[in-house]
Amino acid sequence: MPTGNRPEDGKVTEAEALLQHILALPQGSGRSLVAIGGAPASGKSTLAAAMTGALRQAGRKARLIPMDGFHLDNAVLEARGLLSRKGAPETFDADGFIVLMNRVKAGEEVVYPTFDRVRDLSIAGAAVIDANCDLIVVEGNYLLFDEPPWRSLADLWDFSIWCDTSEPVLLERCVQRWLDHNHTPDEARVRAERNDMANARRVIDMRLRADVCFTS
Repeated sequence: MPTGNRPEDGKVTEAEALLQHILALPQGSGRSLVAIGGAPASGKSTLAAAMTGALRQAGRKARLIPMDGFHLDNAVLEARGLLSRKGAPETFDADGFIVLMNRVKAGEEVVYPTFDRVRDLSIAGAAVIDANCDLIVVEGNYLLFDEPPWRSLADLWDFSIWCDTSEPVLLERCVQRWLDHNHTPDEARVRAERNDMANARRVIDMRLRADVCFTS
C-alpha cells in the first residue's frame, strides 16, 4: 500500500500524497468523511480498501463504508422494469443512503447494510460504525454525482477523491467481471457495453469537482 511503495529516488507516489492529505484532516472536531467516487470498475473499492488499511496502520480509527449496500433488491428492480439497468443511479436507495451519511457525519453509532456480490443482494444490519470512530472512507459510483438527490452528498465530504480511469480500461474491466461470473465472451461484452458503460458515461458526464483526481 502507499507507505510501502516509495520509489528508489525518494519521490512521493500519488497514493502516498493522497494518504498524507487525509492524515492532515483536522482531528478532535468531529468525524471526518472521505469520499472516493468514480465510474464502475474505476478502482474505487481497491483504492478505498488500501487507503483504509494504511490509515489504520498510521494509527487512525478508520472504517470503510461501501455504497453498494444500498442496491435495491432484484425483486424490486424487476417490478420496476429496472433489473437490466442494475447499477444505474435509480437502482439504489439514494434517500436511504443520504440519511445514513448524515447520521455517520453526526458522529453517532451507525448500523448499515453491506452487499454480497456472490449472492447479488444487500444484507441489512451487517456492519456497525462505533461512535469512537472519527474517520470514515466512503466509496461508490455516485458520491460525486451532480443529479438529485445525490448532489446533496457533496456538503458532507471533508475530502473527496475521483478515480480517473480511461473508457477502454473501464470496458476491459467490466467485461472481465462478467467473464468471472461465467458469462460467455459475447454475453460479457453485451452486458458491459449496454449497462456498465452507460452508467460509466453518465457518472463521468455529471460528476462534481473533487479535491483530488487519482489516476487508476
